[in-house]
Amino acid sequence: MDTKVKTDTSQLRVNGERLWNSLMELAQIGATAKGGVCRLALTDLDRQGRDLVTRWAKEAGMTVTIDKIGNGFMRRPGRNNSLPPIMTGSHIDTQPTGGKFDGNYGVLAGIEVVRTLNDHGIETEAPIEVAFWTNEEGSRFVPVMMGSGVFAKAFTLEHAYASKDTEGKSVKDELARIGYIGPQEPGDHPIGYYFETHIEQGPVLEDHDKTIGVVTGVLGIRWYDCTVTGMEAHAGPTPMALRKDALQVATQVMQEVVACAHRHPPHGRGTVGMVHVHPNSRNVIPGEVKFSIDLRNATDADCEAMDQDIRAVAERISQETGLPIKIDLVSSYTAQPFNAECIDAVRRGAQMLGYSHMDAVSGAGHDAVYMARLAPAGMIFIPCKDGISHNEIEDAKPEHITAGCNVLLHAMLERAGR
Repeated sequence: MDTKVKTDTSQLRVNGERLWNSLMELAQIGATAKGGVCRLALTDLDRQGRDLVTRWAKEAGMTVTIDKIGNGFMRRPGRNNSLPPIMTGSHIDTQPTGGKFDGNYGVLAGIEVVRTLNDHGIETEAPIEVAFWTNEEGSRFVPVMMGSGVFAKAFTLEHAYASKDTEGKSVKDELARIGYIGPQEPGDHPIGYYFETHIEQGPVLEDHDKTIGVVTGVLGIRWYDCTVTGMEAHAGPTPMALRKDALQVATQVMQEVVACAHRHPPHGRGTVGMVHVHPNSRNVIPGEVKFSIDLRNATDADCEAMDQDIRAVAERISQETGLPIKIDLVSSYTAQPFNAECIDAVRRGAQMLGYSHMDAVSGAGHDAVYMARLAPAGMIFIPCKDGISHNEIEDAKPEHITAGCNVLLHAMLERAGR
């Protein structure tokens, strides 16, 4: 006979003030004069941040395991520790001009979930784990999302170890220097379900006045280099009708990048963010223009449709103007839909708690993208002020910070069992 009593946890709520205070304390490590945080991966400040977070975990009764790429796994046991853990997490490294919440919120929200379970003496069937992933930002070392990428076998440990910063310091040497090369092989760590809580890093939730974003997936990304070739000539003697102005033709393609996104709604994105004009002289007609194209959409099929669209448009413009236009794909990331069970768990949590919510997609990459390759995964978004992130003025409301963590708590409890 099963004598276990299932505890009613519907009224359970996190301690929002404690979570906020933890975020503010962590933000003091690498604090900048403008109110942000600069805590680059594998620096002494990163070590201090890791030390603080793991100290909090141990104080909450969790055991800590570090793997060979420096990923940390903080574990609260369950009744049945043979079950794979219900995991949450994010990262604590920042951009050079980063904010207090990007990544950090997802890690500390997980610790707050554990603290809340401890406060109320709630035992889960499966273990609970909180992860922090190494070098998610990629601002000091590439590739981005390094720790979770190695964990998911997207690239090798040796490739990550060999990466160097601008001073020639390697990931392996810096991990060793700060004392965060652990014994566990990356990936030799089971995951039952994975949730990640994050500020949106965009303006959609705020624009719709919603508290919770139920993230259905992460946009696929395709990056291109586009080159338009014309002919340099003197700006004075050369009549307009006889010019081969690469910049004027390039601007037509640039406008079509934005138009292409509008032609593939609702999640199409099109951006030109980098332009090089040759010879870049005020009285010389440009002879060559190279610029970046960033296309994104919610499915790989949509990304492929945008690819064919912009290539067809570029071919038409080339024929009309007589100038060669070359488009080279330089990087591609597949779209990552999240697991239906995880999406539903987040949605049910928001509904039960009475928070306004809407489905959302992530236009930015997160560690959850790699985790979704290994286990059922989902994400929870909360608004950030004006949609601004990767900026020292990044901000979020305490009540939204609390709300996202409450949704995380109940989504994890649903998966972990009481």
